Amino acid sequence: MTTTPSVGRIVHYVSHGTPFNADGSQRYPSTCRAAVVTEVVPDEKDVFVHLAVLNPTGMFFNGPCIQDEDNHHGGSWHWPEKVE
Repeated sequence: MTTTPSVGRIVHYVSHGTPFNADGSQRYPSTCRAAVVTEVVPDEKDVFVHLAVLNPTGMFFNGPCIQDEDNHHGGSWHWPEKVE
């Protein structure tokens, strides 16, 4: 059973990272950032959310973003991993 996102919930946004260099390296790799759900847009098949993404250097707004619990592709969101 999956949890339905709602406005105000904290999720992880996966940044895209910078383009790859010729040697395969990236200056800024894709990484998870804390984000707050600002809008939920239900679809027939998926749930899209709009996010306020919190970065160390500032904040930006992004959406609609699709949920990706398995692959964590850039531009997607997922629930924070449980830490025990």
